[in-house]
Formats: sequence, C-alpha cells, structure tokens
Amino acid sequence: MAKDIKIGILFGFTGPIESLTPPMADGAELAMKEVSDSHLLLGGDSVVSVRGDSTCTDASAATAAAERLVTVDRIVALVGADCSGVTTAVLNNVAIPNDLLMISPSATSPALAADTDKGLFFRTAPSDSRQGELLSRVLIDRGIKAVAVTYTNNDYGKGFADSFVAAYKAAGGTVTLVAPHEDGKADYSAEVSALSVAGGDTLVVLGYSDQGGHGIIKASLDSGAFDSFAVGDGMHSEKLTADFGPDLKIFGTVPWTVGDGAAKFAALAKAAGKNADSSFVRESYDATALILLAIQKAGDPAKAAGHIMEVANGPGEKIYPGELAKALKILKDGGSIDYVGASDVQMIGTGESAGSYREFENRGGKFETVRMLTAE
Repeated sequence: MAKDIKIGILFGFTGPIESLTPPMADGAELAMKEVSDSHLLLGGDSVVSVRGDSTCTDASAATAAAERLVTVDRIVALVGADCSGVTTAVLNNVAIPNDLLMISPSATSPALAADTDKGLFFRTAPSDSRQGELLSRVLIDRGIKAVAVTYTNNDYGKGFADSFVAAYKAAGGTVTLVAPHEDGKADYSAEVSALSVAGGDTLVVLGYSDQGGHGIIKASLDSGAFDSFAVGDGMHSEKLTADFGPDLKIFGTVPWTVGDGAAKFAALAKAAGKNADSSFVRESYDATALILLAIQKAGDPAKAAGHIMEVANGPGEKIYPGELAKALKILKDGGSIDYVGASDVQMIGTGESAGSYREFENRGGKFETVRMLTAE
C-alpha cells in the first residue's frame, strides 16, 4: 500500500541568509514532487516535505527544530542543515542519536569532513578548504596584493578565513588584519574602523548577506573606509546590489556548475516558476534526489545512508535533473545509476562534493560569471 514518506528541510528561513533559503527549499521540493509524481518510489509512495527553521546561527533553536521533525513529524531523512555551526549541532545532537540520514546542500566548514558521523552525514556542497584557495587565486590574479579580512564569528567564517589567509599568504599576498564580526549588530563602524586603520586594497568579507556581512559593507561605504569587496558564497546575493546600488564593487566565489546538468535543472526550475540561479539551489535539489534514490536502492528508508555513495558515483546510467523517474525504474529493476544531477555530483572522502566554483562580479547590479574555477 502506498504511503507518505516525510523528508525534513532544515534551513534558515529566519536569520542571516533568509533571502537565500526560500529558493533552496524550492529546489529540494522540486525533487520531491518529481519523485511523487512518478509513483515509482518503493510501493508507489509519495514524498512529503516538512520544513523547519535552523535560523542559520542558533544551535539550540536548530536542534529543537530538528528534534521536532524527528519526534513529531516522523521524518525519515533530513535535507540540511544549511549553515555549518547549526549543521554540526544537529548532526551530533539529533541525527547520530536517531540514526538519521542528513545531506546538507550548503554547510561548507572543513571541520565537517571529519569521519565521526557514523556514515550518516553527506553534503552536496564542497568544503571551504577549497573555496579559500580559489578566492585567494581570484585576488592574486586581479593583482590585489594586500587585503584586510573580516569573517562571521562561527564555524563557517573561521574555517573559510583560515583557508583563505593561508592560501593568500602562500601566494605572496599580505593580510593586514584578520578580525571576526558578530551577526545581528546594528552598527559595524568600530569593526570597519579597525580594518581601515590596518589598510589593504580590498576588504575580504566572509559573512552573510542579510546580517553581519551586509552591515560591514554598509559601514565601509558610509565611512569611505573601503570601496572594493571580495566575498564568498554566504555573500552571493543580489540583495547587496539592490541595497547599495548597481555600481557596488564586489566580486567573489560561489559553488557553481555549468553543463548539461545545470542546463537541465534551469529548464526544470523555469517550467515550475522557480529560481534556478540563487546560491545552493542546485545542491538542494541534488541532496534531496540522492536521499530518495538511496531509499529506492535500499528498499527501506532506514537503510538509505549506506547507499548514498553508490547512487552518487555509479558506475551506471547517468541521471540528470528531470530524470528521477527513469532512475527509480532502473533501481527498481535492479540496475545501477550514476547521479550527475544539477551540480555535477561526485562524492569524495567521507561524503562531500568534489565541487566546482564560479568567479563572479557585479556588473550593473547583476552578478555575472567571470570564469569557472576548480581546485588544483
């Protein structure tokens, strides 16, 4: 008899990336709808989305939300969390004690690569150990020889900053100051003043577009301290150009994919009236698809974690966005698949994406691709 299979989505619907999370959730739910509409999952089961708010930064709130998803909503797997600190908290406090499969589309802290998760945690976003190296390369290639760095004071920001600073110094760059900032403050003039005194050609802002990172840029522009900003994935939001004008000098890196999978996902999202081009939307679709395909491979949601690497890396029929019904049929018939998805999925190490990135910059209020980047 067909039944409902509940999958949790734990993203920061409030907090410092609240402008990024609705498209991410839409991406995850596109995969759920595609599988439900196929009537090919297990015994013709439907997939039901249950959303929870991670807040991105409050570990206690994220843990409580995850516990509700498990105990009240009875989810069988979790897409999320989103930000690295809350993801770590949910993994340790909820997923591991409950043997719950988690796939995060956006938690990028290098610390999450540690093999301490009982095989329950995966991510479709690459580690910031690679992004730090690539952002360094972008600055060096642009001839920027000295920078000040500020990062959001959490696992994501600290890991990203450590990786970037090490790579930038190794490449011959000068870092004048590395300073954390707290999210949620009304005024960042003190932080910007210290960064300005230290000097630098560009300010590197490894924060969030809806809170601290936004405030740092505002204070910099208001005071004239800096007028050029290098950023990472947490700042990849055109809210910044909407708020600070189309001439804002901002560039940076973000996990990104081009090619057949990305193009197929763009068409799928457009047909559904969804945004395909926001941060981590592709990765959210892929995280959900991997969970559902692993459930099919296992024949039992409780055993899906043991089959993630198998469906992600093949060998077998390559599967792209819009082809989940085909994949479910192949698996039902005992065949094998190699899930490519929207973000060119290739799992490495203990279950994280090998990943590729784009260098982007603001051109007239829109973030445009300068080039694609891969770790060397």
